[in-house]
Amino acid sequence: MHGEAELTVISLGGGVQSSVVALMAAEGLIKPMPDYAVFADTGWEPAGVYRHIDWLETQLPFPVRRVGRSNIREDILAGTNSTGQPFNSIPAFIRSTTGKSGIAKRQCTREYKLAPIETELRELLGAGYKEVLWPDIFVELWIGISSDEVMRMKPSRQRWIRHYWPLIEKKMSRADCREWFAQRYPGRTLPRSACIGCPYHTDAEWRQMQQHDPESWADAVFVDHALRAGARAQRFGGEMYLHQSLTPLAEIDFSPDRRQPSLFGDECEGLCGV
Repeated sequence: MHGEAELTVISLGGGVQSSVVALMAAEGLIKPMPDYAVFADTGWEPAGVYRHIDWLETQLPFPVRRVGRSNIREDILAGTNSTGQPFNSIPAFIRSTTGKSGIAKRQCTREYKLAPIETELRELLGAGYKEVLWPDIFVELWIGISSDEVMRMKPSRQRWIRHYWPLIEKKMSRADCREWFAQRYPGRTLPRSACIGCPYHTDAEWRQMQQHDPESWADAVFVDHALRAGARAQRFGGEMYLHQSLTPLAEIDFSPDRRQPSLFGDECEGLCGV
């Protein structure tokens, strides 16, 4: 069905892969030319991602639509989800009141990325929130999953949205994307798109933030501490942490010899981190 869509839209995360997809499309290396790119903003990306999106807008011949439901950082501190309900949306690590450890239910990608994108796509189609779309009307949503992340490919839950993975078709890995970008934009770097306090950060990513982005690091430490403040433990069934060791971020030694596997292989909708 590729190329027969009512609209062709790039899910622009602001990271390595989706940025390269957008820039390749701008050069006509991926066709058809997209109608839009949509950046779902959680409100808690590093400053470098927002600067990168600003720059991308000057490079693309199609408009970038910025959408969002609420600010995930503010919601975490308030102990609510994106609709104001008393629910924790991020997959924080928990030491329960009974002493057992686990991970909280993960809904952040759906609430703060997928849902705002779906709302925007309906608006672009001129369809109301609950309007039933005809079977032959669909949006092709391009997602920047690379060949080394095929396990993250998932079909849309909406009949009227059909996912397409250009980098999979071109057999391009994340490293290939970085090389492609470096050849065309020497001196520029591609950011890693993820919320500042994402519990899926590897130790290497936490160390990078600690050493090179002190503002984001201080914010992550603040929010990590706030997860255990007040009556939150009783409210959510245990103490929450941003790191799987169940240790406050400020107390962890992120030495290079530590090893923590990336948890993004289990990321729910394949839209974060690209």
